[in-house]
Amino acid sequence: MAKVTIIGSGMMGSALVFPAFDNGHEVRLVGSPLDDEIIDVSIRTGRHPKFDVVFPDGVKYYHVTDMEEAVKGADLIIGGVSSFGVDWFGADVLPKIPDGVPVLSVTKGLMDTEDGRLLTYPELWTRRLEAQGLRKTICAVGGPCISFELTAREHTEVAFCGTDLDVLRKVRSIMETPYYHISITTDVTGIETAVALKNGYALGISLSIGLNKKKYGDDRAKYNAQAGLFYQAVREMGLILKYQGAGELENLAMGAGDLYVTVFGGRTRRVGILLGEGYDIDEARDILNGVTLESLVVAQRVAKAIRKAAEYGRVSLKDFPLLLHMDRIIREKASPELPWDEFRYVK
Repeated sequence: MAKVTIIGSGMMGSALVFPAFDNGHEVRLVGSPLDDEIIDVSIRTGRHPKFDVVFPDGVKYYHVTDMEEAVKGADLIIGGVSSFGVDWFGADVLPKIPDGVPVLSVTKGLMDTEDGRLLTYPELWTRRLEAQGLRKTICAVGGPCISFELTAREHTEVAFCGTDLDVLRKVRSIMETPYYHISITTDVTGIETAVALKNGYALGISLSIGLNKKKYGDDRAKYNAQAGLFYQAVREMGLILKYQGAGELENLAMGAGDLYVTVFGGRTRRVGILLGEGYDIDEARDILNGVTLESLVVAQRVAKAIRKAAEYGRVSLKDFPLLLHMDRIIREKASPELPWDEFRYVK
C-alpha cells in the first residue's frame, strides 16, 4: 500500500482520489488556500461539493494549514491546483516536498516568454527550483478526462509524462486501475503542450454552437461547422507542436482526444457558446460567476507567444487564424463570426 497525498482539492485533483483509493492506497486530500470550504464540506459530508458521488470511506482530509502533516511519509504527491495556482504550488508546495518523492501534476497550461516561447508548467517549476538549488521529480498527466466521469469509474485513457521512465512506471503502478488506463512518455513538452492547447481551441469550436443557437433560437445540433473547426484546431495545434519541437503523432492524437471531450462538456464549452451568442467576454464572465476559465488564459498566452514568434520569423500568422480570432474576441471584444475564408489552404 502506498500513501498518496493530493494537494489542491479542485475537481480533477479530487477525482484522482478514486483510482488511488481503489488500488488500496491511503489517500490524503489537502485543500489549497482557496479550498477551505471544499475541505469543510468533504469532512462533514464525505462528498466534494461539485460531485454527485461520495468519496470512498477512509479518505483523509486536510486544510492547507495541515499540509506538512499530510505530506509526511507520502510515496506520491499529486498537484491538483488549477493554472491559477501555479505560482503558489511552485513557491509554497514543491520546495517542501521531501527529496525523492515524485510529484504528478494535473495542472494544464503554458507560460509564454518574452522571446515567444511556451514553457510547460513542469519546465517552469523545474527552472525556478533549480534557481534555488533544489531538484524535484515532476511528472504530469494529460489526456481526455472529465472529472465527473472519472469519479464514476468510466474508462479513461491518459498519458503520464516525465523525464525518468522508471519513476513513471512507479507512478503508473500506483494509479492505474481497470478503468484508468495510463500510457507513459518522456516527451513532457509534447504532451503538456497538446493538452494545454485543447483548452483554448475548445473555446473556438464552441463559438459555432453559440452562433447557431443565436441563429435558430435553440440548441439544435449542427455538426458541419463544429467538425470544420475541429479540423482547423487540430491543424493549428499540430503546427504549434512542431514549433515546440514536439510534433509526434501520439502527442497530437492525445491533444485531439482531449479537445473532443472538452468540446462536448465543461466550462470552456459554456463560455464559448456565450461568446458565440453575442455576449462579450465581460458579460460571459459575469454569467459564469465563480467558474474558473483557464481556456481564456491559455488562448491569450499562446496567441501572444505566436505573435512574438512571427516577429522573429519563426512562424507565419497566416497559419493560425482560429487562434488569433479567439484572441481578438477576448482582448478586443471582436465579433464572434468565424473567418472561414482564412481557414482555406493550398498545398
